[in-house]
Amino acid sequence: MILNNSYSRRSFLSLLSAGAASTLAGCASTAPGRGDPIVAYRDGGSVRRPEILPGSSAELDQMYGTTVDGGFVIPAIPYQQINPRYYRQRVVDPTGERPGTVVVDTPSRFLYLVEPGGSAMRYGVGIGREGFSWSGDGVIQWRQKWPKWTPPNEMIARQPELAKYSADNGGMPPGLSNPLGARALYIFQNGQDTLYRLHGSPEWNSIGRAVSSGCVRLMNQDIIDLYDRVPNKARIVVWQ
Repeated sequence: MILNNSYSRRSFLSLLSAGAASTLAGCASTAPGRGDPIVAYRDGGSVRRPEILPGSSAELDQMYGTTVDGGFVIPAIPYQQINPRYYRQRVVDPTGERPGTVVVDTPSRFLYLVEPGGSAMRYGVGIGREGFSWSGDGVIQWRQKWPKWTPPNEMIARQPELAKYSADNGGMPPGLSNPLGARALYIFQNGQDTLYRLHGSPEWNSIGRAVSSGCVRLMNQDIIDLYDRVPNKARIVVWQ
C-alpha cells in the first residue's frame, strides 16, 4: 500500500500503532497514568514502567542478550518487561518510501528502515524533548561508534554538575553510562547539522515512551543492528 502524502502516512501509522498488541539531553517527560509504577531518572524525570510480560524465546534471547562490542560488555535486556510491539521485527513497509530510507514515526514511537521488496525493519524508540523539535527530510551525514557525549550549554546551566563533560573539557568518554550509548547517527539538512540524533541508550525501560532526555533513543542492541544496516548518507524522514 503506497501512501501519497505525509498526512495520510502519519494517519496510517497512528492507526497501525493503535491496532498493534544523540549529543543532546535534558527535557520533560510525560505524566504517568494513575496507579502505574514509576521509573525515576537521574535528572528528576520519570516514565511508566512497562507491564511485566511472561515468556521468553531463544530468538529474543539472542537478539537482546549480553553483547560484547568495541571492548564493552552490553548487559542483556529483560525484554519480557517491554511491550512486544517494540521488539525489533521485520514488517510490511507502511511508509511508501524507497529502500534504504529511515523513517521515524515520532507519535507511534517506531523507527523504520525501508528494505527492498516491500518490507521494513522496525525498531521501538523512546523520544526525548529534542526528539520533538525537528521533522522533515534529512541525511544521515555522519555515524559514530561509541561516541563521546557533550551536553549543550543550556543543559549545563540547568545541571552545573555536568560542566566536567563540557566541550572545553572534552566531553564524556564512551562507555556504558554514556547517554549516546553504543552508536550515534547524526542528521543533517541542506548541509547543516540539525542537532537531531538517533542514538543508543542503556535505559531499555524508556523505549516506547516520551522520556526526559535525548533525541531518538534505541536499545543498544537495536542501534548496533540499525547502524550495520543503514546505507551511507541514507535519507531520513521524520514525522511529527
